[in-house]
Amino acid sequence: MKTLLKNAKLILIAVFSTATALVSAQAPKQTIQVNSSLGTLKQINAGLLNVGYTEAGLSNGTPVILLHGWPYDIHSYEEVVPILVSKGYHVYTPYLRGFGTTTFLSKDTFRNGQQAALASDIIAFMDALKIDKAVIGGFDWGARTAVVVSALWPERVKGLVSVSGYLVVNLEANLKPLPPKAELGWWYQYYFATERGKSGYTQNTYEFNKQIWQIASPLWNFSKVAYDQTAKSFDNPDHVAIVIHNYRWRQSLEAGESKYDVFEKRLAAKPEIKVPAITIGSDFDGAFADGKAYANKFTGKYEHRILKGIGHNVPQEDPKAFAQAIIDVDSLK
Repeated sequence: MKTLLKNAKLILIAVFSTATALVSAQAPKQTIQVNSSLGTLKQINAGLLNVGYTEAGLSNGTPVILLHGWPYDIHSYEEVVPILVSKGYHVYTPYLRGFGTTTFLSKDTFRNGQQAALASDIIAFMDALKIDKAVIGGFDWGARTAVVVSALWPERVKGLVSVSGYLVVNLEANLKPLPPKAELGWWYQYYFATERGKSGYTQNTYEFNKQIWQIASPLWNFSKVAYDQTAKSFDNPDHVAIVIHNYRWRQSLEAGESKYDVFEKRLAAKPEIKVPAITIGSDFDGAFADGKAYANKFTGKYEHRILKGIGHNVPQEDPKAFAQAIIDVDSLK
């Protein structure tokens, strides 16, 4: 009997150890703690995801949803949120799929980074929180997502703030080569197109993304503390898969999902943005900072602003200007 009990105990220990190892392999490497200025970190099931997000402000304030880009996270808005809250807004800052505490509800869900998937996530997020309509702002992936939501679901958007303007991906246009100088700027997309690039990003995520910060915002003297706070969100177990698929999909090297085809077909037609909008150009945009290349895509009430000496991470580099754009677009009639 003692032998049987001993063996049973050993089996239980082995099973427990294996289960613990499996959970550890799937969990983020570090516990995320967000800056208190963003509000309270919460989780909610929305569509395909369990979304991590912060919430701040009076419950009856006008909803504002702020969307981050790659390789950034919600801390891009740590100084924007308090400004908006002081003006009476109710502010939400969700982690996009593949970042921070946002995870997939099923291990079998395709880790899709295409634009329609990310935009659908935001609609699901709004539905889960019963947000009928919101002012939506973003930069990089976040700007693209905000523009796509505005194009496909304009009834859900009270106003739009988009850094770098009209960022809807056109797969057919992306197949056409650009002048060499312009191609150089997209070096990381070509790197990600290779298996070496995927392995390199997996092994060197921290340093790789730090380099992107430096290249995209050469005049921004960000601190190690600031970068490390955001870098924790790259430990998400799906981060690499989402990033790699996003850029390979843009180059038509990997397919998206057929359930999003109807949305991508509409986006390929370059739909106009009819909701009130403010676009922002910065040094990152180079010759396109004046916004003239895409101004005709915004057919509702519209303004364009240029921020000189500011790189790609506009809300973190110039939080007052970004917050003011959110406030101002809310009043465009």
